[in-house]
Amino acid sequence: MSEAAVEEVSVLSSIYCGEGEFELLQQSAHDGLMVQINSTVGGERQLEVSLLFHLHPRYPSCPPDISVSSIHLSRTQCHNIRQKLLDQAAALPPEPMVHQLVEWLQCVEVTEESRGGEEEVKETDDQETWNAVLLLDHIRSRNRYIGLLERWSQQLQLTGRVLLGRSILVILQGARANIKEFCRLLKTVRVDVDSSGKKCKERMMKVLIETPAPSSSGQGLQGFVVRNYQSLPELTAAFKEINLTELYQQILPSISD
Repeated sequence: MSEAAVEEVSVLSSIYCGEGEFELLQQSAHDGLMVQINSTVGGERQLEVSLLFHLHPRYPSCPPDISVSSIHLSRTQCHNIRQKLLDQAAALPPEPMVHQLVEWLQCVEVTEESRGGEEEVKETDDQETWNAVLLLDHIRSRNRYIGLLERWSQQLQLTGRVLLGRSILVILQGARANIKEFCRLLKTVRVDVDSSGKKCKERMMKVLIETPAPSSSGQGLQGFVVRNYQSLPELTAAFKEINLTELYQQILPSISD
């Protein structure tokens, strides 16, 4: 990675020094740097957004990859903001630009979307509550791994459970688009270490099931809880406790091989 990128990240950590404003998620000679900055958009409206910048090893010779998420904006609005940021980055000279992009975004006005017909139905579907169960391959660096999972769930307004035992399961509940973003982060951020102790991504994660939450499922999950289980009956009881027995029956063949 370039010296300019490392120096820029150091400067960014000093500029965005408020609680929860800045976090360095990844630093690798092979994959570059990944930083998260929580800022605002919308000029006077001051809507909070979470910005994920992936600075490739060749950065700033090439623009960063950018992801945008926000509980205050729709998925379409986040997509539009991301595209504006990418266009702005492409127009800038090849030099450190993250701070400039964040400052530029703070002045961008967010337009209200006019929806109708199929687009309105699609947006409504995105806001429905969905359930998903993910199967993880391993967790070696437990504190770091689970800490990231919990942080992402909070940022994406998801509730869930991590069940640690013979199979490592993550149960998520929330908007489908946010569940998909959670899965994308899980596969693109170095969340764990491999057998040699090097930081690694969760390449072996599988989505066992993703389905709308039935309206009769009760109150739903609360918070983000980590639990250990020792046996299949204990795992069965864990799903029963959160009113997801039917979901458990559907994934059971995938975890009992």
